Amino acid sequence: MRFVNHLKIVLRFGFAVALAINRISGAGRAENVLVVVNANSSLSRSIGEYYTRRRAIPAKNVCSIRSPDQETISRGEYDKFVAAPIASCLTGRGLVESILYVVLTQGVPLRITGAVSLTGDNASVDSELTLLYADLHGSKHRLEGPFPNPFFRQRDADFRHPQFPVYLVTRLAAYDLAGVKAMIDRSLAARNTGKFVLDLRSKEDAQGDDWLRNAAILLPAARVLMDESPKVIYGEKRVIGYAGWGSNDSQRKLRHLGFEWLPGAIATEYVSTNGRTFARPPENWTLGTWKDEKSWFSGAPQTLVADLIADGATGAAGHIDEPYLTYTPRPDFLLPAYYSGRNLAESFYLSIPALSWQNIVIGDPLCSLGSPK
Repeated sequence: MRFVNHLKIVLRFGFAVALAINRISGAGRAENVLVVVNANSSLSRSIGEYYTRRRAIPAKNVCSIRSPDQETISRGEYDKFVAAPIASCLTGRGLVESILYVVLTQGVPLRITGAVSLTGDNASVDSELTLLYADLHGSKHRLEGPFPNPFFRQRDADFRHPQFPVYLVTRLAAYDLAGVKAMIDRSLAARNTGKFVLDLRSKEDAQGDDWLRNAAILLPAARVLMDESPKVIYGEKRVIGYAGWGSNDSQRKLRHLGFEWLPGAIATEYVSTNGRTFARPPENWTLGTWKDEKSWFSGAPQTLVADLIADGATGAAGHIDEPYLTYTPRPDFLLPAYYSGRNLAESFYLSIPALSWQNIVIGDPLCSLGSPK
């Protein structure tokens, strides 16, 4: 492990990009947030009450739906019990344009069943809801395969309607209510300090590692820890951002990274199913292999986003099913944007290439580190 030293010309380029992003207003306000609560879930109601109080969300911006209290639902159930009542809240209260961020509370379903492939129609509820804005304006989107994200790579643009005809959807979820409350509290205590940890897989996949190297170039060298060796980074202190391969690194044997996560810390991993569930695994469960079904938890042997939140991260990206590497969050867009003052929702969605897909974003959309000092 080593701190990265960049050439002066690279540093100048990186800081020029960072300063450009820093001029973007990406903090957001409470009146731009719609909080979705499932009235059929006591956990969802409790999370909604806590978050709206802590963030002073206006009462008219709380949307109560009655959907099945389960993680997986059919397309018909999504349309009837999730999309339609949320659309009604937005249109009936005159919120269609002013809402930029939609916050789902745990207890709102997680995934929509369907065909699983690059041309399939399965998706996370979260990613499907991003396109509700366009749907409400008569641009009904196709369901098959990934849909291009109009906000992807827009480093220098303010996120606003109608320029970007999408909602940025995040989810407040953890293993339990205490975990979600702690995550919300950490978002309010976020500060622009700490290190960004980038853990490469060492020659196993050039594209994903190149994105991690590019992220290092675009961040201040003194705040970056990048490792290109086969070893996995464990036990780092004062971490504010992390990107790596998770259980797709063949050297990753431990379920937990053992990091000291600072308030406001975010994480992303190139892992296919790390957002598959928020049910708590047995304490003795650890990472397994695809060949050994006995090593799986909730249908897969891979790392879990919920573990990152339980260990102290404030936000993280995940996938309910195979997204393919191309459609995972790009750390070279995510981390520089977040460092430079963009809020959590804008930073993640600026880095995600596709919508109506497998992606989820966990965290308070308004969480921001503030401008670098």
